Amino acid sequence: MQYEILYQPEFSVVKIMLEANEQIRAESGAMMSMTPNIDVQSKVPGGIGKMIGRMVAGESAFQTTFTAQGGAGEVILAPGFPGDIVAVDASQPLMVTGGAYLAGDINLQMETITSLKGFVGGEGLFMLKIFGQGLLLLGSYGAIHAVQLAPGQSYIVDTGHLVAFTASMGFNIKKAAKGLMSTITSGEGLVAEMTGPGIVYTQTRTVSALAAAMPVRR
Repeated sequence: MQYEILYQPEFSVVKIMLEANEQIRAESGAMMSMTPNIDVQSKVPGGIGKMIGRMVAGESAFQTTFTAQGGAGEVILAPGFPGDIVAVDASQPLMVTGGAYLAGDINLQMETITSLKGFVGGEGLFMLKIFGQGLLLLGSYGAIHAVQLAPGQSYIVDTGHLVAFTASMGFNIKKAAKGLMSTITSGEGLVAEMTGPGIVYTQTRTVSALAAAMPVRR
C-alpha cells in the first residue's frame, strides 16, 4: 500500500494506491473517488458495543472497507472539513479526538476511552485509542501543527484545537483562565495540559468557532 497526500494544507485529500487484494478501512462517507475495481463494503467493526463507542466519540457508526480486486487500484479519501491530513505510526498508541480519524490499516485496533476530567466542559469526554501496525490517517479542520515534547515537558492546548496525542502522555483538563470573570472576558474555555514524552497534534481552526461565526436564521 502506498499513499500520497494532495492539496495540503487547506483542502487535503489522500490518494491510496492498493495492490491486488489490499484493503484500507475509512470513515463512512470519506470516499471522494476510486477506480472501478475497488470493492466497497460497509460494516460495523467489533459489533454493537464498539459501534456505540465510536458514535459517542464523534465518529460514524459504520466504517467502509475498500479492497482492490483483480489488480492494483486507487481510492481518494477526503475529510469532512477543509483542512489537513497527517499520516502517523500507530505502533505507539494514540488518543484521537472525535472526528479526527479518517482512515487506517484494517489491522488497527480502536477503543473508546471515557475521560471524566472533560465532563464539565463537554469537550474531550470521549476519545478513541488507536493502536497496532499499519498506516493511520488523521484529518483536521485547518492545518495540522505537531509538537514533540521531551520527558517532563508540559504544553497547553485548547481542547477544541486538540487532534491527537501519544496515549502514554500525562493529560489534564482545566480552565484556561483563573476565575469566572477572567474565563468570560478572555474568551477561552477549557484547555488540556499535556506532559511529555510524546507528540501532540493540533489543528489551526475549531468547529466551535466556525459555528459561533455563522449567522442565526430566524
